[in-house]
Amino acid sequence: MSLVPVKDILKMASDANTSVIAFNCIDYNMIYSVIHAAEKVNKPVLVMLYPEHAELNNTCNPETFAAAVKSVAEEVSVPVGLHLDHCQDVSYIIRAIKAGFSCVMYDGSMLPLEENIENTKLVVKIAHAFGVAVEGELGHVGVAANKSDQANLDLYTKPEVAKKYIEESGADALAVAIGSAHGVYKETPKLDIQRLSEINAAIDTPLVLHGGSGIPNDQLDMAFVNGINKFNVGTEFFHLYHETMRKYTEEHPDGAALFDYPKYAQGILMDYLVKKLELSKF
Repeated sequence: MSLVPVKDILKMASDANTSVIAFNCIDYNMIYSVIHAAEKVNKPVLVMLYPEHAELNNTCNPETFAAAVKSVAEEVSVPVGLHLDHCQDVSYIIRAIKAGFSCVMYDGSMLPLEENIENTKLVVKIAHAFGVAVEGELGHVGVAANKSDQANLDLYTKPEVAKKYIEESGADALAVAIGSAHGVYKETPKLDIQRLSEINAAIDTPLVLHGGSGIPNDQLDMAFVNGINKFNVGTEFFHLYHETMRKYTEEHPDGAALFDYPKYAQGILMDYLVKKLELSKF
């Protein structure tokens, strides 16, 4: 199947009262594993590129990444969407749009509200001209290593502010701060489901949960039926990939089996991904 617009996949998730799972990837092995795991469980999926990762990996630019996702998506029958994760650089966002990303995230969450709205509004104007959706962020999803980021209610998304932000910016999806954080948690997070429900009631817009690695499944189930239509996973997926590399090199210290590594890695990654994708109740 050809790539499907992310906005269409988010509507599928909203209609099914669930969430599509979105995975950050950095190379072909991860891209292939995500898409073929989705085919195994017959569920839509999103593949995401984080610009900071692209800067660290010169084989991971938007054009190369988009071409790889498009190629693998054509091998399966399930909907696959291509999304640009956290980005503040409008020129980079335009580059991703030209490369074929059907949804881009402008992250102005650390800016004053009015500046965040105005910047998001500009990105929306540009993206919509190309038929591309925009995800914004309100409140701030911090760093899991800093426990205060999870507990600081001042960083959480407020329903009335979310309403103002969506009405004035025109964003198509909204990442919310309700107790999750990026990275490895020092203690089990506790999502503010009541706040999420209030945000969901205030706006008719797909909501996004960042910082997905390490959140208990029962909390995710509650989040998905209370408005979360896109759920981002990165850290635990990257850690598994790193562990797979480490284990393989230990088992093959002479490097003779280098060409067997992709199949080895893809098998392990897909076992994990199949279980993760089962969280979606499509």
